[in-house]
Amino acid sequence: MGLRSTQKVVIVGGGTSGWMTAAALAKLLPGRCALHLVESEAIGVIGVGEATLPHIRGFVEKLGIREADFMAWTRGTFKLGIEFRDWGKLGDSYIHPFGTFGRGKGEVDFHHYWARLRAQGVEVPPLEQFSYACMLARANRFDLPETDPDALASTFGYAYQFDALLFAPYLRAIAEGLGARRTEGRVVDVLRDGASGDIIAVRLDDGQVIEGDLFIDCSGFCSLLLGEALAEPFEDWNHWLPADRAVAMPCRTETAMTPYTSAIAMPAGWRWRIPLQHRTGNGYVYASAFTSDDDAARALKQAVEGAALADPRPLRFRAGRRRRSWAHNCVAIGLASGFLEPLESTSIYLVQQAITALIELFPEKQISPVDRDEFNRLIDLEYDRIRDFLILHYHATSRTDTDFWNYVRTMQVPDSLAEKIELFRRAGRVVKYREGVFLDASWIAVYVGQGIVPEGYDPRADQPDRAVLLRGMQALQAEIAATVARVPEHLRYIDRYCAMAAAA
Repeated sequence: MGLRSTQKVVIVGGGTSGWMTAAALAKLLPGRCALHLVESEAIGVIGVGEATLPHIRGFVEKLGIREADFMAWTRGTFKLGIEFRDWGKLGDSYIHPFGTFGRGKGEVDFHHYWARLRAQGVEVPPLEQFSYACMLARANRFDLPETDPDALASTFGYAYQFDALLFAPYLRAIAEGLGARRTEGRVVDVLRDGASGDIIAVRLDDGQVIEGDLFIDCSGFCSLLLGEALAEPFEDWNHWLPADRAVAMPCRTETAMTPYTSAIAMPAGWRWRIPLQHRTGNGYVYASAFTSDDDAARALKQAVEGAALADPRPLRFRAGRRRRSWAHNCVAIGLASGFLEPLESTSIYLVQQAITALIELFPEKQISPVDRDEFNRLIDLEYDRIRDFLILHYHATSRTDTDFWNYVRTMQVPDSLAEKIELFRRAGRVVKYREGVFLDASWIAVYVGQGIVPEGYDPRADQPDRAVLLRGMQALQAEIAATVARVPEHLRYIDRYCAMAAAA
């Protein structure tokens, strides 16, 4: 299908994915596209994607948004990582940090030195005590990272926890200020070219027909364009990720406003705790094959820390992705492309990566099949690697107390994950990628945190004298403790840096 130099881009669906896409295209491709977003307020938005990964900071920066203003508007807090409770076994707690273990400057990764000492019978502290990000989170403290690469406080990153229902309106104001057009309406028909099969227009419930050159499907789980109109097949991963429902409910914050998200294992899944400036977000992600909706809602109500601020809201979903996220002249972004449960806060990241790939491969005058294939390769890679990382959390457990945990502990996992686990268990090796979201420290945190401790290690870790190595590790522990003690409390930092307006 031929395209004009200034292309008519129609985005179907608003919410987080729709307005992230509109704002980014308007800001980063000025003059290249005329943006028209169609959404219906009657449909509503999911609105529970409240926790993010550090990559979101780059998105905010590219849009020219001042971080403190953005956080104040969305009632945001800082996030240094994710705490996992009761995953390996009941009573466990570990943090997946946005940062390194050690200083990240050794001949080999820090965990190899740690594994060497364990293998030689030396009693060493838990691995997370050598992560500045973990210890900062445990102390409920926060400050921005140092820019000096030699400073201990340069060894971590951070993300945001914010009110997802406030995020989309914030981006909408930016997008419309840059020329994006919005139409209120519900799509009732998709018109296609008889020869090519490309989409040429959508028809709304009021009869209005909106034509376009490139269509972006941000319609959520229903996937109106890619799934329904173009019938792109869906790959179902429910056998590996059996959680298929959630119930969400905000409450008053009665404990700490922690600089991390919590994922607490439950009998048939897990629940999230995400502290914001004005409330705490909660939800129970569960497998309907192992508990009822009523029992899940009851369990969530009993578990939350403070008075409920709304009734429990049910959600249904399937883990998996479309076989292709770009077919014909339609690109699916967000839930219309696929879904992976929010265990590692990847939903907004996947939206961001799809937008980035689209901008880099944006059609000149016509859609190139090569560019379309490359887009699909990149998106498939992201989904597949995140899928393996999520499965690891469930499979690496010794819990036998419920049918759900017995199922995930004994299920057959993808070969790609089985190989990763064996490599780490045998020699502490982490598969390295040039592309993909989760790097070495992320995998190491989950492996070790859930009981997969390496039996061997990189032989280069034998080079330092053992006494010298021990003194170095003790000095690092002491430096981390002393540095953390000088950092302000998380709430105090927020009050100074990005407190929401008193009337908000």
